[in-house]
Amino acid sequence: MTTLLIIIHVLVALFLIGIVLLQHGKGADIGATFGGSSQSLFGTEGPVPLLNKITTFAAIVFMGTSISLAYISANKSTGTVMSDAPVQQATVPAPAADTAPITIPMPAAESAEQAEAPKAE
Repeated sequence: MTTLLIIIHVLVALFLIGIVLLQHGKGADIGATFGGSSQSLFGTEGPVPLLNKITTFAAIVFMGTSISLAYISANKSTGTVMSDAPVQQATVPAPAADTAPITIPMPAAESAEQAEAPKAE
């Protein structure tokens, strides 16, 4: 279902780009008043009503597929990509019972008098 929506979405997007590029801008008719060629094939208004309807329909389909794809991706399962990978747990060996605790030597004072006597300056 998602693949079909993506294909429709891309095709409608390309069609929408093409149909917008075929339309004239709002200021394009000014050139016709100053001696430019007029399009008598589509009448006085030109292809505006037909292209407007096609553009509106394509935009509605594009927005519908956009919202549908966003909804589908938001409600997708939260599984992980690595779900099938084997799980390896690191085991730390327990310390042997006959080992002595580790002692950290502290720096000793040179004499007991220096350690207890405050320094006078």
